[in-house]
Amino acid sequence: MTQTKIDRSDREWRELLTPEEFRVGVKEGTERAFTPGNCEGEKRVGLYHCKGCGTALWSSEHKFESGTGWPSYWQPASEGVVATKTDFKMIIPRTECHCATCGLHQGHVFKDGPPPTGERWCINGVVLEFRPAE
Repeated sequence: MTQTKIDRSDREWRELLTPEEFRVGVKEGTERAFTPGNCEGEKRVGLYHCKGCGTALWSSEHKFESGTGWPSYWQPASEGVVATKTDFKMIIPRTECHCATCGLHQGHVFKDGPPPTGERWCINGVVLEFRPAE
């Protein structure tokens, strides 16, 4: 099942998100490492949903402790829910990831993660909503 793409204006995003969520998610910023409440320390079983549209993007099954201060996963919750593009903001090209449904910026993916993928999806927790498994 393909989810309908969501397109919002900055005004619509500002009505939906807090100023920090807007800065990180829409303007492609980065929250500070170890920000309280950023899901980095969340240990319960469940799913991490996009604050922009509610799509389940990340699973506790794929989460690992990276020591970076941001929640890290070795893969998205399911295929096709996260999209990527090349980001040149730091001069060196990086792979940025965002919600494939609404486009909300999530973070970046690096090739220094654990098996089985070797990837570290370093995510801004401020744009996530954790929902524990029932």
